[in-house]
Amino acid sequence: MLRTFRWPLLLGIFLGLDLAPDAIEVTELQCLKSQAFLAPLDSSAHRKYAPDRQIDILHLAIDVTPDFKHRTVSGKTTLQFKPIAKPLQELRLDGVNLMVHSVDASEKVQSFQATDTTVIVTFENPIAVGKESRVTIVHSAEPRNGLYFRTPEMGYNEGEAHLFTQGEAIEARHWYPCYDSPNEKFTSEITCHVPEGMIVLSNGRQVSEQKDPATGLIAVRWLQEKPHANYLISLVAGYFKKVEDKYKEIPLAFFTPPSQINEAINSFRDTKEMMGYFEEEIGVPYPWAKYYQVCVNDFVAGGMENTSITTLTDRTLFTAATENIESSEGLVAHELAHQWFGDLVTCKDWSHLWLNEGFATFYAHLYAGRKHGRDQMLYGLYHDAKGITDRTDDTKPIVYRKFDNPMEQFSYLAYPKGSWVLHMLRSQLGEALYRRCIKTYLERHQFDNVITEDLNSIIGELSGRSYDQFFDQWLYHAHHPELEVHYSWDAKTKLAKISVAQNQKLSEEVLLFNFPLTVRFKTKSGALDRQITIKEKSEDFYFSLPEVPQSIRIDPELAVLMKIKFNLPDPMLASQLADKEDMVGRLLAIEQLASKKDRASVDQLKKALKTDAFYAVRAEAARALRSIHTDEAFAALADARQQEDARVRQQVAMALLGFYRDEAYDAARQIMNQEKNPGILSVGLRSLSAYGRTEVQELLLKYLKSESYRSELAGASIDAMRRHDNPAYIRPLQSSLKEREAVFQSNGLVRGLDALAYLARYEEKKEGVREFLIGFTNHKKKSVQLAAINALGTLADPKAIPVLDTFASASKESPERTAAERAISALRAAKKPADDLKDLRDEVLDLKKINREMRKEIDDLKKKAEAGGQQSVKAEPKAKKKPPGGLKN
Repeated sequence: MLRTFRWPLLLGIFLGLDLAPDAIEVTELQCLKSQAFLAPLDSSAHRKYAPDRQIDILHLAIDVTPDFKHRTVSGKTTLQFKPIAKPLQELRLDGVNLMVHSVDASEKVQSFQATDTTVIVTFENPIAVGKESRVTIVHSAEPRNGLYFRTPEMGYNEGEAHLFTQGEAIEARHWYPCYDSPNEKFTSEITCHVPEGMIVLSNGRQVSEQKDPATGLIAVRWLQEKPHANYLISLVAGYFKKVEDKYKEIPLAFFTPPSQINEAINSFRDTKEMMGYFEEEIGVPYPWAKYYQVCVNDFVAGGMENTSITTLTDRTLFTAATENIESSEGLVAHELAHQWFGDLVTCKDWSHLWLNEGFATFYAHLYAGRKHGRDQMLYGLYHDAKGITDRTDDTKPIVYRKFDNPMEQFSYLAYPKGSWVLHMLRSQLGEALYRRCIKTYLERHQFDNVITEDLNSIIGELSGRSYDQFFDQWLYHAHHPELEVHYSWDAKTKLAKISVAQNQKLSEEVLLFNFPLTVRFKTKSGALDRQITIKEKSEDFYFSLPEVPQSIRIDPELAVLMKIKFNLPDPMLASQLADKEDMVGRLLAIEQLASKKDRASVDQLKKALKTDAFYAVRAEAARALRSIHTDEAFAALADARQQEDARVRQQVAMALLGFYRDEAYDAARQIMNQEKNPGILSVGLRSLSAYGRTEVQELLLKYLKSESYRSELAGASIDAMRRHDNPAYIRPLQSSLKEREAVFQSNGLVRGLDALAYLARYEEKKEGVREFLIGFTNHKKKSVQLAAINALGTLADPKAIPVLDTFASASKESPERTAAERAISALRAAKKPADDLKDLRDEVLDLKKINREMRKEIDDLKKKAEAGGQQSVKAEPKAKKKPPGGLKN
């Protein structure tokens, strides 16, 4: 699953999506939480493991009828199972707030009950070990999680009603009773009854579709014939359109709500090529009956790799007008790779999540390398490494058991850092041996569960080398090497000296690292690679060279995840930036040049921006010039605006408009007049917020009413209004949100409500805005409802507290309660702006008074000195007055 992070995020790696997911509740973990709070931090209560398996589930059959109007689901779930080690008297299944109406079984049932977290079936006699049995539970639910409706009554388009499920990590239990942990696999089937005209999609292959003459509903049955984990079960039903293709004999399809089908091909087009590449690279055929991708409205993540049917956010869809700024390639590749890594072979428990997410992230990078060249793969890894090594709170290992909610594991550790572990393994083993290890790993554990040691064991077996230390330092301990490197040259002995220090803060969680490292010396005669091993706190290495090196590259193939400080002298820096064969080296040179402000550095960056062959180097050069922020840097950016690659053109626009000056304003207006790409127009709009000119206000109001795909330009206008912080926007923004609510996507409404409250926060009369926001507090779209509650806190109007109190009394786990409590706290803690201004004015007046008195004392001393001639005059100073408010004078 590709999720959103507060890390400048993994979605940023692939998509730059700005998701507003429905909140995820964790009611089912309250008991574990309370136990953990009572236990010491190093207690086993804080360490999570796979639960015991009382039974071996053979097959799961779900038969449900959704009610789109009331957003409920009813039906029955049948489990075929065998007790494993002990006779089974009591069957306990996960089920959150399920209504259980009846239970039938192959064995006589004594009783059943449903608590708020569990469905319990007690048999009259224990079921013998190994005896195949069946239980059928009839149930209904109004799920808040796990199964989500998108209907016109909720504000979605007419004729596009649909539902989708989301099982990962432990949400399936909200709509049917189940064993909701990844350490059990079974075959499954789903039968769903829907109105005629709707489509039903699920795992595996469709085996039947028939109309019930009594109800008029269409019953569609899907069968998943190969075992998979419970969280991968998927049901999607509603009105969709599709585009289709086929890879070998495997059906491929991409579904969207009908109004967005024209954009489907942009996101679907690489799927067939990706599948062929992954089969070749992995060495294991695609293992499932089909591969469908379904875009749904306001999905709770970026994508979810359900077995043979991935769910995607509709925000991944884009138009051709964006050129190459928007792309679904990374997301689609990530979720497709999961069909092997996560679905075919699944982590045993959530502490080993990196075996799912790290693999999917890395193989998306590998595909980028195949399609766009090795530099694209390396740039993705470089980008990831920056995000990891720039963190200051990196003290948790990748394999980590002290989590409360499994969703805590879906972080940068499992995704980009897990990906980097695989990249380092591939770099050390070599591509051929690495492929052999991964193929063996999948074949040996297919349709089963794995832990990290399973991978380590196979690598050790096939390579003949021990990777225990590698796994220990990179997976079971935290952080990464922080190297400081120094270089010197002895012309007499022709020895290059490289001094290396590991500067990471050491602890029980963070070790000294031991790893191989390549040092590349480039001389007039060519490149020389030397291998060293870093293992001490500080070490010196000497290298005999035929001549003085022109440049030195530490880790030239980007094979080690580390933070490195290696300040090169200017001639070496220039040589590295000019090296056409070393894209990463050029990026690192730009990093160093960004800290300089001299003309020579600006000239080098300007040249890179205008002439470098790789788009990302040009983009990074633009960022560096913005950070230098001199007149020369601005001129260099202005001179490089003509870029064929839209990604670079956008970055140049962002850098250029990051300056505040008349020329930057003129450039923004030129962009608005000449540019066609909405992604770059949005940059221009947002930049105008820095200028308080009448024409800016007119332009923002114009684009507020504009039509664009997913209201991108109207959203950019709203962002600019918020930054502009001009109350004149309150009325037109409120009117636009009211009149065009159906036009705005959920995220647009969220941004609009926040901006409206922000703009009105200092207004004396807030009643109109307050009542408008209150009107959204019961919105059927969860993200919009939460935005309205949060906005009431931003508005700073205490009169909203009674309304917020009604949400603060909701159930403890509800996101509405959390938002309301936060808003109430902000309102009660805030002072009125008028009071703040009055206090500031009083302090300024007091300071002026003290200043006048001090000037009078100085004038008196001067007069006494002049009157006394040569005679010295000693003045008795008055007691020093203390400035108000604790200020120093």
